[in-house]
Amino acid sequence: MTATQPQATTPGVEPEAPADPTAPGSGSGTRTQIFLASTLYGAATLAAALDAGLFRPADRRVLLVSNNAAVPETTLPLNEAPGFTALRDRFDEVLSWNEAISPFHPSGWSPRPDDVPLWERHLRLLWNLHDTEVELAVESIQVEPALALVQLFPAAPIDVYADGLMSYGPTRNKLDLLVVTRIRRLLHLDLVPGLTPLLLSESRVRPHIVPTPAFMKVLAQLAAVGEPSTTPPAAGSGTGASGPALLLGQYLSALGILTADEEERLHLRMLRGAVSRGHRTIVFKPHPTAPARFSRLLEKEAAELGVDLTVHDEPVLAEVLFQHLRPALVVGCFSTALLTASALFDLPVARTGTELLLERLSPYQNSNRVPVTIADALLPPLTPQDRPAATPDGTPLPVPRLTALLRAVGYCMQSKAYPRLRDDAVSYLTRHLDAHTRAYFKRRRLTALALPGGVPAQLAFLPRNRTVRRAVRRARHVLRPTPRQDPAR
Repeated sequence: MTATQPQATTPGVEPEAPADPTAPGSGSGTRTQIFLASTLYGAATLAAALDAGLFRPADRRVLLVSNNAAVPETTLPLNEAPGFTALRDRFDEVLSWNEAISPFHPSGWSPRPDDVPLWERHLRLLWNLHDTEVELAVESIQVEPALALVQLFPAAPIDVYADGLMSYGPTRNKLDLLVVTRIRRLLHLDLVPGLTPLLLSESRVRPHIVPTPAFMKVLAQLAAVGEPSTTPPAAGSGTGASGPALLLGQYLSALGILTADEEERLHLRMLRGAVSRGHRTIVFKPHPTAPARFSRLLEKEAAELGVDLTVHDEPVLAEVLFQHLRPALVVGCFSTALLTASALFDLPVARTGTELLLERLSPYQNSNRVPVTIADALLPPLTPQDRPAATPDGTPLPVPRLTALLRAVGYCMQSKAYPRLRDDAVSYLTRHLDAHTRAYFKRRRLTALALPGGVPAQLAFLPRNRTVRRAVRRARHVLRPTPRQDPAR
């Protein structure tokens, strides 16, 4: 759908299917496609989609780079990262979103509604767009900078692309009607074959897979030009495999999910787990913005354990390391790279720490909940101390069971946006809620939504009873200590 006005919807009536975005346009004038990316992984996904012919021809293709780091001045933008030259020829021009909106930060700025016409005119002049037809491709459309960009071009059709496991979860925030009616499709990698993304499905946006062969070809090109400058010692392990064990850091403390000390202990847990499996050569890939002290603690522990540890802190994709190192084991918590290692490179993987994350994520609607759930349900544990596998024989959870689980979790996360999933959630909880699956849900959340597994069945009416809630509020008021009372007594 490329009209300048949003498509009207009538309750109970299916909207018209959007026009094929790859078909030649019928309008006059030139066409410019703007691709917004903040990570090299996202840019690689776009390159694969372009190679696969998923975007129709355009007179000009612009890669708009956004550096979303907390302090952008201290972090390389993706167009300066090793290997970017392999992607550069897909685009006619590379522009900076940070420079366009300076001094504002990409993650915290959005235009005031009254200023949108002025900003659009400014950007058209700044980027030499003039009166050309604009098409947008963005990631994470629920938040800035993607949301800001699509608001500044109110007539532009939108393609959303997903660069990770969050596409299998519900849409985080409700989108404005003037935005959602312009979204034509969701492009995503087939990281979990057979699993359909939940993202934007409440708005009937159709998912479209970026072909795996095209993505693998792009990754091979990245590896060819982005060879790591540091290599581990001659790899060897007690397992008989030739590659090292690769540990993936995520810097969860920056998101407020873990404390810095807890994250350090998580990395040590990865190291000790790999060593317990017989690996004597270890490579640690920290998050690009993680503090150096994370690596120093690991180096000290590796020396005490008598193993060779290489810290690979260059800003290259984990997938590049997969190709150069061919690791005998890839260890992480819930990184998307664990799924690319398993699904795309057929490498052995193991997860650790998911039980802590499932407990710690707050609020329940936290978008990281779905990636953690997928990693926990599909990947084998690193050590016997980790949460056991989702199936008794240790095999990955079958896709139909995983789909049912994620639909139940998705409903609990965003029940107002996905009321159609309530019956699925009730069915799953009734049939599969047990000591193992209980970790994916919170009793308080189940109680608030009146779902199985909340308060005991005989008391299920209480959360919905106005009289009971009124009595509880009065009791709290009576029991609340006055300024003259000592709360400790």
